[in-house]
Parts: sequence; structure tokens; C-alpha cells
Amino acid sequence: MAVINGIRDIDEGEFSGKRVLLRVDINSPVDEFGKIVNDNRIQKSVPTVRDLADKGAKLVIIAHQGDTTDYRSLISLEEHAGRLSEAVGKPIDFIEDIAGPAAVEKINSLEDGQILLLDNIRYLVEEASTFEDVVKQEPEDMKSCYMIRRLAPLFDAYVNDAFAAAHRNSPSMVGFQEVLPSYAGRLLMNELAALQAITSEPERPCVYILGGARAGDAFGMIEKVLEEGSADKILMVGLVGQIFMIADGVDIGESSRGFISYKGFDQYVEPAKAFLENHRDTILYASDIAAEVDGARANVALADITDTMDLADIGDQTIADYCEVIANAKTIFVNGPAGIYEDEKFEKGTKTLWNAVADAEGYSVIGGGDSVTSFVKYTDITQINYVSTAGGALIRYLSGVELPLLKAISKSA
Repeated sequence: MAVINGIRDIDEGEFSGKRVLLRVDINSPVDEFGKIVNDNRIQKSVPTVRDLADKGAKLVIIAHQGDTTDYRSLISLEEHAGRLSEAVGKPIDFIEDIAGPAAVEKINSLEDGQILLLDNIRYLVEEASTFEDVVKQEPEDMKSCYMIRRLAPLFDAYVNDAFAAAHRNSPSMVGFQEVLPSYAGRLLMNELAALQAITSEPERPCVYILGGARAGDAFGMIEKVLEEGSADKILMVGLVGQIFMIADGVDIGESSRGFISYKGFDQYVEPAKAFLENHRDTILYASDIAAEVDGARANVALADITDTMDLADIGDQTIADYCEVIANAKTIFVNGPAGIYEDEKFEKGTKTLWNAVADAEGYSVIGGGDSVTSFVKYTDITQINYVSTAGGALIRYLSGVELPLLKAISKSA
């Protein structure tokens, strides 16, 4: 694989007989009993794990699950080890330790091709997001962290395959590059290649579909995409589309305006006005909407929206217009559903657009948890060219924010 952004991949390393520390992101959604309900990230980590083991590495894997801000999901990685072992087709040992004496002894006893998964690194305070937020450390300062001091001397190389956590400035993500030869795994390189395909000279026309409920994420991307001319059309849906309606003088009704204000998203109205003023030919928002009237879905023209209506989906005419744009696109990026798809009355926009993306001949990339979940629900997701594992890291990358992992691993190279 070619070098991307000065980053070395694992094809450039010699790992036979070497102890290799691999950081992956297998953080998975769990049910109320703490059992994994979706192992997509585990499956995506398989190629790198398998390749390093096949190369004869003495492989030790570190990963996180949950956080102090998501305490319900802060569980052991024992189930992850079983699922990963099954997916890789090789036995993967697990130890309920991270960097203590038991872990060190286990690491030192590994033979060529053997694989060991250490327990949840978020059990260490220096890996918790609250620690990262309060204690502002530079990577070079992390050499004195407990994890780095205990584990780094045991290894010959470090591999990172955790693009989904690339925005994290934690020791496991950016500290080992200071003291060990470092490489990028298969998934990390694939993520970067897919994102470069939609940002650096994408095949035209290039279409972005931006929606969902996280307006702040979308507006960071919109500014960068418009500034660089990456997209020929941006199809606005969800709350993002409603903000652009307000910015363009459309009265979306008291109820919907109030919700946007309650969420604090009215701060984006002025930026949306500026985007429309300078890039009106690029930006499209709904020409009609769907709302609940007498308990059923009703298509409503923009001029007919009332104060009591809650805008829950894009309307039929908008769906048809957007599908035509998608069908003619050569590159498509999706982040955020078109409406409240969880309610069957308002799934039509998301369902129809996603099937149009799946059927389109253009190169397609989707990202974000809601986008992936809804694509799985309504389409054969294998028809999508690339499904990103990332959320926050993806948004930041497309917004032009420098990711700590990419900076650290480039510096190491």
C-alpha cells in the first residue's frame, strides 16, 4: 500500500519474531447486560491482526471499551477476545490485566505468531477522557505515563489501527510513537484512502448528504468542503436542512424553531446565511417536508408549514429530486439520516435516499453511527464502497482539524 501523509504501513516493517504492540478500536455497543450487540469494529480489525500474526509477530493487542462518560459500557474485553478470535481464525488469549506483573509475564512468554489481548485500557485513569480533558499532555510528556513505562520496554514495534479514536490525545494513541518504531495498520490506511478519495480530487460530480441531529458536526464539515470546493452539491437533510431553511427566510413553524433554539443550534443560522450567499448553487435544502397530521405522515409545502408542526422528514418531491442528484454522482459521502427514521411514518426519506446511494454507480462512503445503523436497516451495506468505523475522528478530519494520531505517527515515520 502506498504511503499516505508520510505514514508507514505494516508492509514496511519486519515483524517476524518481534514483539509487536497493536492498538485497535474495538469499542462496541452493548446491551443492558453488558453483552456486545454489534461487532463491526471487531470485524474491521481482523486483517491487521491476522497479517501481523501470519508475519510471525508476538502480538499483543490493546483497546478500550466505554469510558467514564459512558460508564454502562465500561466493561472487560473478555467477550471481545472471543469474538476477535473467532473472526481471525486463530486463538487469542486474554488476560485480566493491562500493565501489571501478570501482563508483563504473559507478554514475555509469547511465542512467534501468538496473540494476546490485554484488558480494557480505560481502566487506567490516564486513558480516560476526563483525564485527557483536564491534564493537557503533549506526546513527549507521555513517556512517563504508567502504561508507556511498563509496556514500551517489552516491545520492538508499535502499530496503530484505531482511526475511530484518532482524535484522542491519550498515551495509547500518541505516546508509544515517541519511543518505538511505529506503523499504521490496514484499517487505518483504508480509512485514510477512502477519505482522501472524497476530499482530494474526487471524481465529479461529488455529492455530500449531510443531516442528522448533530448540527455542529455538519457545520464544521460544510465550511471546509465549500472552502476547498470538494463537493458539487451538498444535500441538506435533518436538522441541518432546517437550519438552512431558517437562514433562507423559510418559516418552519414555532415548534421546529423552538426545538432548534432549545438545542442551541440557532447559532448556526448566521453561518448558514453566509454559506447560501456565497455557495447557493452548491447547497440544496428540502423543497417540501413531511410532518404528522391527524396521526399520519403528510407531505407539506414549505409555505404551508404551521406553528404546531414538527418537521420529521423530507417530502416526496425532495426525495425524488435528491435521488436524481445521487444517481448522477460519481462520488458520494453520507453523514446523518434524512429524518426521524426510527418512526416508521418518517423513514421514507432515509430509506429511499440510502437505497439510491446503494444503487448508484458512484464511489460511496458513509460515516457516523446513525448513518451506518440506518444503512444496515434499509440496504445491503455491502453495496457501499466504504463504511467508516469513525465518528468524531471522521468529522474532525473532514473539518480540517489535525488529528493527534496522524500527527504522532507521521512524526514517528
